[in-house]
Amino acid sequence: MTIEINYSELILLTQKSNENVIKLLDIGADGVELMIDGIQWDDVDSEMNKFKKLFENENIKFTVHPPAWDTNLTSENKEIREASFSEYSKSIEFAHDIGATHVVIHPGFTFSHVFDKEVARKRAAEYLEKLCKVAAPLGISLAVENVGYGGTSIFTEDQYCRFLDDIDPVATYLIDTGHAHLNDWDIPRMIRKINSRLSSIHLHDNLGKTDEHLPIGEGTIEWEPIFKELNKLDKPCQLILEYAPGTDLNKLKEGKKLLLHHLGS
Repeated sequence: MTIEINYSELILLTQKSNENVIKLLDIGADGVELMIDGIQWDDVDSEMNKFKKLFENENIKFTVHPPAWDTNLTSENKEIREASFSEYSKSIEFAHDIGATHVVIHPGFTFSHVFDKEVARKRAAEYLEKLCKVAAPLGISLAVENVGYGGTSIFTEDQYCRFLDDIDPVATYLIDTGHAHLNDWDIPRMIRKINSRLSSIHLHDNLGKTDEHLPIGEGTIEWEPIFKELNKLDKPCQLILEYAPGTDLNKLKEGKKLLLHHLGS
């Protein structure tokens, strides 16, 4: 199976996206996951139009990560839920315009222990179905990420792995290794459970306390069992190195080399 290793733009967050793409491709990215966040996207409509024109004749593999900060599809405030849905929809349309394969979806968070997680999961499913109706006609896959830690996740491991059972097939799973580790989820078991609908993985490490987005091997995640399960996959899965802003770009090259060593090429 061909291994595709993409780099997330997170490592260059707040810098100019058009320049970030070139930098990441120059150090070996097979594709780039754009982060629609930071000051460079403040005038988002104008920036999207400029980006489309700049790269319209380039054969670059993109994925799109909508605004991650300040959005919440399961917010206790309906206006925030609706605004988040609107921004996600805009990212889906942008993804189509630049030929991207998928859009990352954060299903939501509960930021206080008094908020009802069952209600949050219901809201997440409702908004995801609406986003599927936006994405399906455009041929865009939605990659639903396990987000939240320290009590903010709306799912247990099992709930997350069953969340898409009754959702349109245009929605797939995206495992984030760092978030799973912070919640003490069993990543190899997750891969086994959802392998038929697993489309991508955000790969990064941490020390088990905060979402540090460290390079692979610099935290406390046990990687060998994860590599073993990834080697068993019988269909393509995008591997996305998602390292923290300010990390040495050479760490991405090292991460790609490590993945190719363990997973073949």
